Amino acid sequence: MSVRTPDPDPDWTPGDDAVPPAHTNPGWLTDIELEQVRRRLPLLYVEAVPVRTDGLGQVVEVGVLLRATATGEMTRTLVSGRVMYGETLRDALFRHLEKDLGAMAFPQLPASPVPFSVAEYFPLPGLGPFTDDRQHAVALAYVVPVTGTCEPRPDALEVTWMTPEEAASEAVSAEMEGGRGALLRAALASVGRLR
Repeated sequence: MSVRTPDPDPDWTPGDDAVPPAHTNPGWLTDIELEQVRRRLPLLYVEAVPVRTDGLGQVVEVGVLLRATATGEMTRTLVSGRVMYGETLRDALFRHLEKDLGAMAFPQLPASPVPFSVAEYFPLPGLGPFTDDRQHAVALAYVVPVTGTCEPRPDALEVTWMTPEEAASEAVSAEMEGGRGALLRAALASVGRLR
């Protein structure tokens, strides 16, 4: 069973010699610390393309999150998040899948997860196909089958299940934030579902 990284205690603030409670993750950054780090270092992320498979293991549906940005714009995105200090990639994947899709999603992580791609996000457009205006980030991207019921994260409106053909369409790519449409098509190609 995976060990999940606990969320920080929102009421704890460091003092001169204060020690965080035992349940507080020492790898968690405050908002201020995260902003400072984002301006200086590339950050490691994991991204997951949730899929449903048939009895032969063929991808039959792809899950894409629908969310509203801070400016009210509707976008589509993938399960994504930072890898915490001291956290394995496997544990980070599980934590973000559970957080974004709900505890009943039941992701089927392989014994040794291998990414289908490495995506590098830059804060300025034109340096690569992927952008993230907050930071320079490197994301290891995985295709992960889920077998349970998916309830989206609080800031997502829904998880939309699409056929591989629908997910690879130009219309869906245009709705994906930061160039993730290209990453979604690469995921489908990696499992033999892009024609």
